Amino acid sequence: MEKQIKAFKRFTSTTTDYSDYYDQYDKDIASPCNNGNTKAFSEVFLPTLYSIVFILGFIGNGLVVWVLIRYRQKSNMTDVCLFNLALSDLLFLASLPFWAHSAMDEWIFANEMCKAMAGTYQVGFYSGILFVTLMSVDRYLVIVHAVAVLGAKMLRYGIVVSLVIWLVSICAALPEAIFAAMVTEDNITSCQRVYPVGSAQKWKLFRNFGENAVGLFISLPILAYCYIRVLMVVKKTKNSKKERAIKLILGIVIVFVVFWVPYNVVVFLKTLEEFGFLSGCEAYRHINMAMDLTETIALTHCCVNPVIYAFVGEKFRKCLVSLFSRYLGCVKTYQSTSTQSKVSLHDLLKSSLLFPYNSY
Repeated sequence: MEKQIKAFKRFTSTTTDYSDYYDQYDKDIASPCNNGNTKAFSEVFLPTLYSIVFILGFIGNGLVVWVLIRYRQKSNMTDVCLFNLALSDLLFLASLPFWAHSAMDEWIFANEMCKAMAGTYQVGFYSGILFVTLMSVDRYLVIVHAVAVLGAKMLRYGIVVSLVIWLVSICAALPEAIFAAMVTEDNITSCQRVYPVGSAQKWKLFRNFGENAVGLFISLPILAYCYIRVLMVVKKTKNSKKERAIKLILGIVIVFVVFWVPYNVVVFLKTLEEFGFLSGCEAYRHINMAMDLTETIALTHCCVNPVIYAFVGEKFRKCLVSLFSRYLGCVKTYQSTSTQSKVSLHDLLKSSLLFPYNSY
């Protein structure tokens, strides 16, 4: 039985708190809880998914960073938000190769790397959600209140807020880095959270409340309110492209809900489990299976962010192709084929047809 417990410990999700299993095991020695096919899920599916997400996310976010750096002379607050969101995604992606290798075999890296990757993963989690929220606030201010006329002042505000977000994200992720450690049992080494004896529950609740506060109770209401107000303004305009803008607004909200809300709901259920509102092996298994699934969905947001916030924009694509043609010499300069070309929310809401908000 002890070997089964240790085997389970190795194959759970990268951010799962393994002490939950032992707590449940102690309560029910005769019928220990288990996660069924967790081993197969971790050894086969997770490394493959992490590799795909890493490659696609690195290419997409890398291109966003490249374009924004090259056109930084014409930057505005939206570009600052987009740049920091791409950096956040790249930071998050940096940890995936390590977790992929660990899922296939075991943790072979140094203890310091274990702490660094645990902290990196969590910093990317917090900062990614907060920068998506900041972009929704930026769109709300520009469209609903037309504050883009402030120009350089808004750019400075964007830089200051971005620095605050990074600081908050690092502070929130610090316990994950501190408590992450290499643990070797039965010649199997894994990178785990090792909380202090006697205060493990407090730290687990701190982590759960932190994630829920950012993803469910702060970001979601702000994002919903901002885009509802933006949607109301866009619907009143007479711009012929407003239907595309409306679809993109709805798409942004739907993507956030699909990628982040299920995960945060499961984290909330884990909190209820800690308080004893949910008990028994059946509930434990269902919650942990849901955690594996929703966490896997959430981490793929790194591939989606560049698409919905950058690549759908005609002006961004124009800048990207222009850079490719300049440095590679194999791509023709981008030209709009007609006046009916697709216009994204990023372009439409910065268009002079609505507000004097210059774009690169």
